[in-house]
Amino acid sequence: MNNLTKETKLTLLYIAVAFLFSVAVRMIWFYQFSDYEPFKFNSQFMINTNDGYFWAEGARDILSGLTQENDRSPIEHAASQLTALFAYVLPFSFESIILFMPIFLSSLVVIPIILIAKSLENLELGLVAALLASIAWSYYNRTMIGYYDTDMLNIVLPMFLLWSIIWAVKTNENKYLIITAIDILIYRWWYPQSYSLEFSFFGLILLYTLIWDRKNIYNYKLLAIMMLAMVGLEGYIRAILVLAVFYIYKQKQFDKYVYYILGASILLFFASGGFEPIWNQLKGYVFKDAVSVGEEGLKLHFYSVMQTVREAGHIPFDMFANRISGHVVTFVISVVGFIYLAYKHKIMLFGLPLIGLGFLAYVGGLRFTIYAVPVLAFGAAFLITEAARFMPSKRLKFLTITALSMAVLYPNIAHVQDYRVPTVFNADEVKILETFKGRVEREDYVVAWWDYGYPLRYYSDVKTLIDGGKHSGAVNFPVSFILTHPQEAAAKMARLDVEYTEKTFKFIEGNEELIKDKNLTIFSNIEQMTKDYGFSDTNDFLLSLESDIELPEKTRDVYLYLPYRMLDIYPTVEMFSNIDLMSGEMKKRSLFYVSKMFKQEQNIVNLGQGILFDMQKGTIALSNQTVPIKRFVQTSYDKSMKLSKNIQMLNPTASVNIIYMSSYNTFLVVDEKTYNSLYIQLMVLEEYDKTLFEEVVMTPLAKIYRLKI
Repeated sequence: MNNLTKETKLTLLYIAVAFLFSVAVRMIWFYQFSDYEPFKFNSQFMINTNDGYFWAEGARDILSGLTQENDRSPIEHAASQLTALFAYVLPFSFESIILFMPIFLSSLVVIPIILIAKSLENLELGLVAALLASIAWSYYNRTMIGYYDTDMLNIVLPMFLLWSIIWAVKTNENKYLIITAIDILIYRWWYPQSYSLEFSFFGLILLYTLIWDRKNIYNYKLLAIMMLAMVGLEGYIRAILVLAVFYIYKQKQFDKYVYYILGASILLFFASGGFEPIWNQLKGYVFKDAVSVGEEGLKLHFYSVMQTVREAGHIPFDMFANRISGHVVTFVISVVGFIYLAYKHKIMLFGLPLIGLGFLAYVGGLRFTIYAVPVLAFGAAFLITEAARFMPSKRLKFLTITALSMAVLYPNIAHVQDYRVPTVFNADEVKILETFKGRVEREDYVVAWWDYGYPLRYYSDVKTLIDGGKHSGAVNFPVSFILTHPQEAAAKMARLDVEYTEKTFKFIEGNEELIKDKNLTIFSNIEQMTKDYGFSDTNDFLLSLESDIELPEKTRDVYLYLPYRMLDIYPTVEMFSNIDLMSGEMKKRSLFYVSKMFKQEQNIVNLGQGILFDMQKGTIALSNQTVPIKRFVQTSYDKSMKLSKNIQMLNPTASVNIIYMSSYNTFLVVDEKTYNSLYIQLMVLEEYDKTLFEEVVMTPLAKIYRLKI
């Protein structure tokens, strides 16, 4: 009993040390920027991930009890509900809670890591692994202070699941059956996409059972209760099934029915959706197509979002290794160490689903590396503790573990110190949105690229057409078209897309039995517009926007949010509408080049990448050829932040324009199409058609216009 008490105390001590270490490292960012006011609003730090504003919106609406139809507020999502609970019971401001939640929730990962090590009778292994896993590159990046997103529990919960599975298989105790099932229920509540990982655990246990332990009835109980927790039914139904089956399992006389229960659970699994969610995720992240094609109607072709999302792209090996273990050497040590650990303790093979999902990053994008972090941390930690075993004294053993642990931790701590990510918006940008909030109604729409959708909704309390969760190629096309095409066609598209979006919501409300997710557009607005205006070719419909067409009745105001920061992503924005929707062929890319680092030598301005602007001759060297410049435009702001511009027509027959935004110290090199785009005309030049738009908020950081038609 005394030994057990001593071990429990040591376990709790190691958990406390690892948890406090994880929290302390995550506070480095806080102290680095403690005096930096642009990252604060109302004297509090803002968060640094766009998606966080989605969950914050939901929590805010839960607490206020105010929401409106079709505003996409996630009041039914776990992250918002848990946040609202914390905000309700804790004596801290809402902004402080969403800022610090990632620190404390993500640090809970040390608990299952140390408990798993306890099952291997090597608590030092657990401590070292917990220290490394809690601050490794990718885990830190996606759970740092202010990174308020579902990732703050997305590794904690599967690690608890791995712990309960390991202890279930090792002990065959009934309590781990219910713990495993409850963990799956919570994990699915928190993160519905957990389906694939849960099924991987199920498949590995099934394989283990069929190969090594076929006669153990406990394994079949574990498989059945896991399957019932996973089936595609409502959470409360799965919870009832799990509790009912657990009650049956506790009665020995019902053991003869275990195989029937397993068979029934598998049938229910397939009947409730089976592999469909898994296949959908594979299609999204592994089998990525550049163009998605509609299955019915005109079969329009849209540019695929996954081609532009950085975290879903291919990554080089060194980045892959660094994100998992902090350094290529540490990564190799971790892999070798895990192989050795699995050889010595075969139970650790149950961690393979997490490693496999982490390695999917090599083809699916860097976001997946986070899953391999905690399991491979066991590998490095195991080699460290094994090396210490050869030391002749406890003191040398302690020094060995300490020195080697510091060696593997150092590159990760160095990364934390250098990883100075900004907040999503700075204070001045948020002030713009706060000002804007007082001038709009909650039913009004703001047209903006999806990167800004969540913050716009949170700070201005308006509707948006696209955001971080609603940005498929079909819904991105109209917004891309609006931002990158001339004003008249863009204005008409803005009115059409808003009214058709609302029309879609009304269709859904009238056909609720056919629609499961009210947040999804069930048909392409562009396709419906094409049909309604009597065209069979969408290209012809788009051309008609340049003529006098009858627009739908105005039901609400529409605004355009045009931030300066969108200059950096303008080419990406354009790609979504720079496609022939009928054939799927990409059109010729527009000329768009931004230079913020340039050098002038006499009459030549070197804009970088071999682009030279000859101010005297009025020419520019592009792609090994010298071409004339049509316009040279210089803009600047006076002390009252009013824009002035000087437009010089140099060669009317040329097609290349140069804009020098002197107040931003930025050069733009653009062709005629880009120069005439709504974004350049309204944001950069403030040259807007007063019959189509009116000014609402005009600042150097962002400009907001109201649509008048």
